[in-house]
Amino acid sequence: MTTFVDRVELHVAAGNGGHGCASVHREKFKPLGGPDGGNGGRGGDVILVVDQDVTTLLDYHHSPHRKATNGKPGEGGNRSGKDGTDLVLPVPDGTVVMDKHGNVLADLVGQGTAYIAAQGGRGGLGNAALASARRKAPGFALLGEPGHSGDIVLELKTVADVALVGYPSAGKSSLISVMSAAKPKIADYPFTTLVPNLGVVTAGATVYTVADVPGLIPGASEGRGLGLEFLRHVERCSVLVHVLDTATLESDRDPVSDLDVIEAELRAYGAGLEDRPRVVALNKIDVPDGRDLADMIRPELLARGYQVFEVSAVSHEGLKELSYALAKIVAEHRAAQPAQQATRVVIRPQAVDDAGFTVTHEGEFFRVRGEKPERWVRQTDFNNDEAVGYLADRLNRLGVEDELLKAGAKPGDGVAIGPDEDAVVFDWEPSLAAGAEMLGRRGEDHRLDAPRPAATRRRERQAERDEAEQEYRGFDPFA
Repeated sequence: MTTFVDRVELHVAAGNGGHGCASVHREKFKPLGGPDGGNGGRGGDVILVVDQDVTTLLDYHHSPHRKATNGKPGEGGNRSGKDGTDLVLPVPDGTVVMDKHGNVLADLVGQGTAYIAAQGGRGGLGNAALASARRKAPGFALLGEPGHSGDIVLELKTVADVALVGYPSAGKSSLISVMSAAKPKIADYPFTTLVPNLGVVTAGATVYTVADVPGLIPGASEGRGLGLEFLRHVERCSVLVHVLDTATLESDRDPVSDLDVIEAELRAYGAGLEDRPRVVALNKIDVPDGRDLADMIRPELLARGYQVFEVSAVSHEGLKELSYALAKIVAEHRAAQPAQQATRVVIRPQAVDDAGFTVTHEGEFFRVRGEKPERWVRQTDFNNDEAVGYLADRLNRLGVEDELLKAGAKPGDGVAIGPDEDAVVFDWEPSLAAGAEMLGRRGEDHRLDAPRPAATRRRERQAERDEAEQEYRGFDPFA
């Protein structure tokens, strides 16, 4: 049964914003109470947070779909809807967040480091918030925005100071079991280690962690064996330890050729591993033939510039010297790192007056792209004519109609607002045109002939009053 997972594809969906409420205040003896619809609540975010108690991504392997709660709609009486609850997902230290194309979105290192994987939608405004001097009693409210959703890839890269690398059955698990309190699986067959093992080693005043990486074989950087799956776990290490088997039973292998193969795989994998300090541990010298072979190849390894230690996980010979040498390298690496400063929260709000948008001519229609126009479209209830008129007024004030005219749009042309998959398409009719093309014969303007409902109703009421007055004047009570 799988107990360790270091790579998962996670589908996250933030909560939708609650709709605004269109309501009118009703109270005895107050016929003109005015609008009192509340705003909708904000949708919950999906947040990834580093938790030191979590060591695997197994939970997300079994449950890859995660969704935050939606915001509640607003209510009458100026009552705003409740915000949705944020969904906090704990991840191991060293988790890298990527999109489906492999682009790194965040590198989560350190307890409490957080990243918003999906942002909740904002709630819609109620008609109380939409009221103005020109529109004193709006009969509509704005809809809540949908929350962001999508697929992300979580990849765990172990945070350790020392990485033990080498062929399968070279004795890496045995070494980490005697150098630390780790209890990895140990057996006399290859690929016993199927997951990275971590151990904590104390050498003098230095405490560091050691990672036992599953065995590498030729072609590991191309996907052979288990190497490609776990080479990522050595990327953060400050020193690499080549564990070479001096008592191998395979006739076609020797420690020097094993070292060359592993180095070739590390170079092929890249990720900056070629610049990491190297240490060679000649293991299994408790075997007579192993000690003889270690004495033979030691000069060649020293000539290559390696620090060489002859060790045995059985007799514990040479382990103290190896642990202190690794502690010195780790301490020097830590001292060379820049001093860590407390994480500062940097807020970069978007400009509230950002009116950026583009108008492009695409075949038979014109496409409008921009944060504001697209957000306004998502917030509009197209079943409400007043809401549609409010959207048209907002687009006009933003300058969309002027840009459409400059782009060559004519009344009746198709206009799409938003991306291809969820664009809103409509036939464009200018709200107001004042060019010479709108004029008729000299002294005439057909815009004045357009029906004016309010003026028509006033004329009709005045005609009714005049008719009633004439009938009253012509009435003779003594006839």
